[in-house]
Amino acid sequence: MKNNGSAPCIAVLGTGSDVGKSVIVTALCRIFQKKGIHVAPFKAQNMSNNSGVTPEGLEMGRAQIVQAEAAGIPPHVDMNPILLKPTSDIGSQVVLLGKAVANSTAMEYHTKKEALFKESAAALDRLRKAYDLVIIEGAGSCAEVNLMPHDIVNFRMAAYADAPVILVGDIHRGGIFAQIIGTLACLPADHIERVIGFIINRFRGDIRLFQDGAEWIEKRTNKRVFGVLPWYTHFVIEAEDSVAIENPKPVSVSATDKPAIAVIRLPHISNFTDFDPLSDFDQVKLYFIEKVQDLSLFAAVILPGS
Repeated sequence: MKNNGSAPCIAVLGTGSDVGKSVIVTALCRIFQKKGIHVAPFKAQNMSNNSGVTPEGLEMGRAQIVQAEAAGIPPHVDMNPILLKPTSDIGSQVVLLGKAVANSTAMEYHTKKEALFKESAAALDRLRKAYDLVIIEGAGSCAEVNLMPHDIVNFRMAAYADAPVILVGDIHRGGIFAQIIGTLACLPADHIERVIGFIINRFRGDIRLFQDGAEWIEKRTNKRVFGVLPWYTHFVIEAEDSVAIENPKPVSVSATDKPAIAVIRLPHISNFTDFDPLSDFDQVKLYFIEKVQDLSLFAAVILPGS
């Protein structure tokens, strides 16, 4: 495949946060790379205190670094031009093209969105000139009605690139039919038309039992279910949303269990994916502690960065 100007794009958007968009973009990057296509990932805006560093020493989202690795290319800040690192419930540090440029409240950031969209679009343009295909990842839910008029990362970016949209839903969370039908119900007609089909992520059990469900979705939406991905635990993209470590209830630890390690889940915990190796180590149990509780039975207590 040869790029003769602006490469085509595919957009992977989600019904919500943490539904598997990053994993699916990673998989698509690897699939196309194995087919000999020079492919690159792109996410206009990330909001995460988990970040990685490019070979040039610049900062970007970790998911896009993994996706670049899957595509067989070095990570570059054009793949994630805007990174928001929350500093409070209403404010974030703004990292633009790998460098911190400001600390903004949500309202202040809102006033800068048009300029930031232009920066993101320019980054995407550069990728489209350098690669044969770009896989665009959306952020959170693509159907947040209050955010849609000022969107710079989901449908607006897909429209800018004239990219078909694949909508990802997570059946493990339950309510997959409401996720998909509800998302479409919140979208204007031009956005619905851009959606070409769905991927159902993290199905447990015999996939044949969902055949009727897939057919119902296709008949109801007149769009294809491209695939139903099985439940998996062996393949993990480092989480960006702290929703991945939410633990609203005190945890119960027994002295006879494996050694337990507590990580205090601070309100603005950063780089919590640094604890993934401990989580994967089967000789200990790792807990993120959010509520006040007795820590005396834990073998260690870690205060993370924030």
